[in-house]
Formats: sequence, structure tokens, C-alpha cells
Amino acid sequence: MRHSMTIDLPSFRNLVFGGGRHLLESTLIPAGLFYLLLTLVSFDSGVLAALCWSATVLVTRLVLRKRVPAVLLLTTALLIARTVLGLATGSTFLYFLQPTLQNFVVASLFLVSAPFNRPLLARLAGDFCAFPDALSGHPGMRRFFQRVSLLWALVFAVNGAGTLLMLAKATVGNFLMVSTAGSYTLVGITIAASLWWFRRSLRSEGIVLRMGARPAALPGL
Repeated sequence: MRHSMTIDLPSFRNLVFGGGRHLLESTLIPAGLFYLLLTLVSFDSGVLAALCWSATVLVTRLVLRKRVPAVLLLTTALLIARTVLGLATGSTFLYFLQPTLQNFVVASLFLVSAPFNRPLLARLAGDFCAFPDALSGHPGMRRFFQRVSLLWALVFAVNGAGTLLMLAKATVGNFLMVSTAGSYTLVGITIAASLWWFRRSLRSEGIVLRMGARPAALPGL
């Protein structure tokens, strides 16, 4: 007989707020600064502004001894490589080609890490929601992240192909607007599908998920 287990997680509002903050500071603000400085000043200024923002956020977290999200480390490292290439060539096309191709790299990483006990996707998911040990170490959850990694690998491959097509045909402004809107729409739909799959996997494992519930107090406290 399967025993039920109750897991308490932060409220959906807190999860959205936390995840949105990570995405804002690691991707949207750097992209906005780049386009603003590109329009008003120069290509080099836009490239350096985006890098300076990410570096400042990273250093601030280190100085204040706050946890550094894996997504921030990943995007900053990739941004450094983009900056070096962009400043060396002065090419806007090459500057955006690199992150476009990185979609295929990330898809490959999700695919390669899927068979492991803790796939890359599970590590990144921890940036948006700190799963309790009772949940993250559950065999059913390991199986879930192994399977959903295949879905995300496909999504990033499709996103990379679409972004590459846009880069070849659109202006910088249109590329940033359309590719950003399209990418986040695709990612948003996949997040919703993943959450539905997640809750269904929990139910099949006899796990009850309570969003926003306060953990039960320990005896004697």
C-alpha cells in the first residue's frame, strides 16, 4: 500500500514573483539596456552596459553573501563570451548569433543530463523554488525531471531554430521584440505544461502538494 505524504511549498504568487525577478535581472534588463544604448549611443556601449549590469548583480550577491542562482551564473558567463565576440568583431549579427546557437547547446545539456539522478533542469528549477529534501530526493520526482528534461530539450531546439530564422531576416529592433516575445510565450506555455505534469506526477506518487501553507510547527517549539 502506498503511503501518502504532504509537501508544503511557497504560494504560487511567491513562486511567480521570485521566478520573474530572476528572469528580469538575468535576461530582460540586460537586453533592454543593450537596445537602449545601441539606439542612443553605440553598439559597444550597449554591449558593455548589458555586461556591467549582469556583473554588478552577480558581485552584489557575492558581497552580500546571498545565494547566486544558477541561471544568473549561466547567463553572465555566456554574456561575457558574447561581449568579447561583439567587441572584437563589431558585428550585431554575431553578437546575437551566439545566444541563438546557445539554445541548441542548452537543449543538448538537458538531453545529456536527463538520465542522471539530478538532471540540469532539476538544478535550475531549484532557483525558482527550493524543494524540500523529502521531495527532491523522492524517486518519483527524479523520474519526473528526467522525463520533463526531454520536453525542455525539444522546446529549446525549436526556439533556437525560430530565433535563427528571425535573426537572418529581421532588423535588430524587430528581432529583439519578436524573438523575446516569442521565446517567453513558448517558455511560458512549457512552464504551465510542466507544472500540470508535475502535479499529476505528485498525485500518482501519493504526494499531496500544499501551496502557501505554513509548515507544521515542531513539537516543543
